[in-house]
Amino acid sequence: MTDFRMSRRVFAAGALASTGVLAACGNGVGSRGSVTIDARVQATLEEMYRRYPNTQQLAGRSAGMLVMPLVTEAGIGFGGAYGRGALLVNNVTVDYYSLVKGSGGLQIGAQQFAHVLFFTTQDSLTDFRRAPGWAAGADVEYVFSDKGEGATADTISTLSPVLAVVFARAGLRVGATLEGTKYTRIIP
Repeated sequence: MTDFRMSRRVFAAGALASTGVLAACGNGVGSRGSVTIDARVQATLEEMYRRYPNTQQLAGRSAGMLVMPLVTEAGIGFGGAYGRGALLVNNVTVDYYSLVKGSGGLQIGAQQFAHVLFFTTQDSLTDFRRAPGWAAGADVEYVFSDKGEGATADTISTLSPVLAVVFARAGLRVGATLEGTKYTRIIP
């Protein structure tokens, strides 16, 4: 049998070399991803309140808001979108979410946009939080968008339990919609 002895130098070199490998296996706990998302969420809310003042009333009456500050969408025939954001309840971040969307059809281009989902009832917020992955569909009512005038928060809030405000940042793609979008809780 061979007698193998490890010197302190060999042990230290091995430990140092494995640190990079172990760091790559992190799950996000302790990272600064949440700080970045929170800063973007606050900037998005400030912009939305400035551009669409009626949303302040809507926010005050909502059970919660999912703020997606930057969603990037692109497609040539087939397309997709991705973004990260935060769920706010009483203006406090309670969870972080990612958004994933796939689409197909006649499309070309790319755009970036922000959107905020307002959960107008406690039931809609509870359903969203309990779902393992929540998909936006036809039940989302658009309150404001860059393509037209918005309804007031008073008249629209009784029509749908989930309301959306979508506003563009940049891009050359027509039509930002949320149908078929899946939201999943994440650890940033």
